[in-house]
Amino acid sequence: MITTKKLNRENLGLEAKLPIKIVQFGEGNFLRAFVGYAIQELNKKADFGAGIAVVQPIDRGLVKMLNDQDGLYTLFMKGVKKGKEIQDIELVSNIVKGVDPYANFNDYLSLAKEEALEFIISNTTEAGISYVSSDTPEMQPPSSFPAKLALLLHERFKHFNGDASKGLTIIPCELINHNSETLKEIILQYSSDWKLGDDFKSWILKNNAFHSTLVDRIVPGYPKDEIEAYNAQLDYSDNLIVAAEAFLLWVIEGGDDLKAKLPFNKTDLDVKIVDDMQPYRTRKVRILNGAHTAMVPFSILYGNKTVKQSVDDAFTGPFIQKAVFNEIIDTLDMDRDELNSFADEIFDRFRNPFIIHNLSSIALNTVSKFTVRVLPSLLGYVKLHNKVPTHLTFAFASLIRFYKGTFNGEALPVQDSEDIVAHFAKIWESNDYTEITKAVLSHEDYWGEDLTQVENLTEAIALALKEIDTNGVEKGFANFSKSF
Repeated sequence: MITTKKLNRENLGLEAKLPIKIVQFGEGNFLRAFVGYAIQELNKKADFGAGIAVVQPIDRGLVKMLNDQDGLYTLFMKGVKKGKEIQDIELVSNIVKGVDPYANFNDYLSLAKEEALEFIISNTTEAGISYVSSDTPEMQPPSSFPAKLALLLHERFKHFNGDASKGLTIIPCELINHNSETLKEIILQYSSDWKLGDDFKSWILKNNAFHSTLVDRIVPGYPKDEIEAYNAQLDYSDNLIVAAEAFLLWVIEGGDDLKAKLPFNKTDLDVKIVDDMQPYRTRKVRILNGAHTAMVPFSILYGNKTVKQSVDDAFTGPFIQKAVFNEIIDTLDMDRDELNSFADEIFDRFRNPFIIHNLSSIALNTVSKFTVRVLPSLLGYVKLHNKVPTHLTFAFASLIRFYKGTFNGEALPVQDSEDIVAHFAKIWESNDYTEITKAVLSHEDYWGEDLTQVENLTEAIALALKEIDTNGVEKGFANFSKSF
């Protein structure tokens, strides 16, 4: 029976709040289903005693909704383990405060003064860890996540007079390689740009620890298509229900000091604190995330709505399989049997019958995701075989076509920065597929290099674009594959 009892701490007898030990940048589905859950397990199993203050990193977000529920939300975890169906329901209660720096910047800066604060954790998407030269210390707030964090760290440095013991452990979860090193470099760049002083820079380097990470959990998010069934299992009304698979892996680079700070060994979670996370990262980013990102535009243009539909469909399923097993895995210098086994597990996770993972929900910032997750495999294949990979190249063309914004008279769920969306709109004013392709591939800010210099790539993508528009995705790919 569905009730309308409001979800808050008073109604659930959870008035006691934990001290703010973690400031988390990002309030979206992934962090709430991943970090929020992991910290809750630490609190329960290891008496960790950590409250989380969540910072909304952009000017539109969920902090108000989160605060309306006193930071509470319900996590549904569903999956198959060793052939057995499992479901766990967890009321996550460790978020003690939500902060919108765009609405109240002073409230944001006040987090720097929290005595118990030890950790910064973030996931602001791959585009989030970026240097924005126009950000200044006078802005309330500056636009980029690293600039916001630089101001918060400087405020803490000033408030505690450079106390070495007040440095923080910074654990970014954005899916870029060496994420913590990149974040640290940008913060130091802002310190120099803003003339924050050598003492502050020294404090950052000596008294703050930066740890790179790899995160792995499929989080479809709010189960809007099944929300009545989810609500029927609760005796309160929750506007922030989040659904996730049962699988969870968190790999963090660090040593014994970090293991002591984060005693995950006292939990049942698969959290690995290791000296080198690169083998885990390469495998996961190229195969799992690469498959996700490659399939999204291609499968949406074809007409699919979910990841499961995409891998189950008689046309898109084999396409994605071949992209992974014949092209992506081919470029990885790791044990082939291990890679094939890992990929088989990934496809089992994609087919999880309990998870509705909408393609539109993972379409955010597809350009930057493609650069990190798919482009290295595409270029690696070209280097290895002296030809473009058929499936990944067609997926790249599908991305370019997707960013036109409409297909067959229907709007597409393009979600990216305004400048990228506007740039693609300008490019698509042309009717010449070769010119369109050259304009996209030559944009080094997107890809890190001029991709028109890759032999046959321009010609292949221009042909694929023409085929998609002329014959649709399925027939277009059949025609395209005869040529490349």
